[in-house]
Amino acid sequence: MFRKTIFWAHLSVGVATGLVVLMMSATGVLLTYERQILAWADRSLVSEPVEGRPPLGVAELLAAARQQEPDFAASSVTLSANPCAPVTMSAGRGNSRMLDPYTGEMLTGEASGLHALFDAVTGWHRWFNVGDENRNVARAITGASNLGFLFLLLSGIYLWLPPVYNRAAFRTRLLFNPKAGGGKARDYNWHHVFGIWSVVPLAVIVASATVFYYGWANELVYRTFGEEPPERGSPPPREAAAVDAMVPAGRRLPLDELTKRAATQVAGWRTMTLTLPGRADEVARYSLDRGTGGQPQHRHDVALDTATGEVIAIERFAGSPARRTRLMLRFLHTGEALGLAGQTIAGLVSLTSVLMVWTGLALAWRRLIRPLLTRRRVLAATTD
Repeated sequence: MFRKTIFWAHLSVGVATGLVVLMMSATGVLLTYERQILAWADRSLVSEPVEGRPPLGVAELLAAARQQEPDFAASSVTLSANPCAPVTMSAGRGNSRMLDPYTGEMLTGEASGLHALFDAVTGWHRWFNVGDENRNVARAITGASNLGFLFLLLSGIYLWLPPVYNRAAFRTRLLFNPKAGGGKARDYNWHHVFGIWSVVPLAVIVASATVFYYGWANELVYRTFGEEPPERGSPPPREAAAVDAMVPAGRRLPLDELTKRAATQVAGWRTMTLTLPGRADEVARYSLDRGTGGQPQHRHDVALDTATGEVIAIERFAGSPARRTRLMLRFLHTGEALGLAGQTIAGLVSLTSVLMVWTGLALAWRRLIRPLLTRRRVLAATTD
């Protein structure tokens, strides 16, 4: 009786969430190598070094950006260890500009279309790519479907176990059956095989996404470590940081001098991000990344005194245990925390989830819908 109850709950949740999970899985496959593809596309933006002229400093780049787009107030600046690579300025998520490091000119190119494509795919993955006015409703649907998918994975582990434990029964559910040539037998076999081989990484991907959708899941991460969860929501807006940063206040050292000192604190960094200090800030904060950009365990946070340039703190993978765990969950969801291998695994299991949804819906159609259609045809024939 218990197994039957779990089966019908599994079937019902699968039918209710199947199409949304299919959409999220398919878009997840498309996003697998987003970081690498965009980096390849942006290679055309790499500047030729100007003979006899060093790259512009942070203050000069900020001035150039403000001159070209006065309404754009950057909150952070990301520099690359490659002096010819574009400098990225950000003013919040999804609002960034790339500048030529030698001229300060804002860069656009053929890759902008690819960036827009991935933005659209990400929008579909998270909230059906709807506008702001309907985004909360869309997120509620994708969040509930993601939670339903987690239930499908956990209940699927139990249902995968054969009623009778023997080698033959396990073999038919663990390996592809060459005798299951098509139809119901093939879908049943594929559903079990793809499910069991991908269940562990899929459970990590889906469970980590639950933290993004639900406040209680996010709080659970912090309370597990005995910490008070931070308040959700955007931080209060700051004054125009770019303007403040360009004009040192009092005894503050120039940003260029602080940036040069920060760059010497961590060997082998690939990118360095400066969070632009406000007028009253006494600390300049830098994040130096030795990884791919999606590996928080390879980041070093450097804090400098803005007046003296002295190092206040250098922390690798900074933060409390709960904050580090929360940050790792963000990049375990995409597999990036484990590098290229992790991304590949995440992409493959996203593809297997597409196949699981497809075969699961096909099995549900045969069990629930086809008998009704057959009965209707029989009744129609009898009436005639």
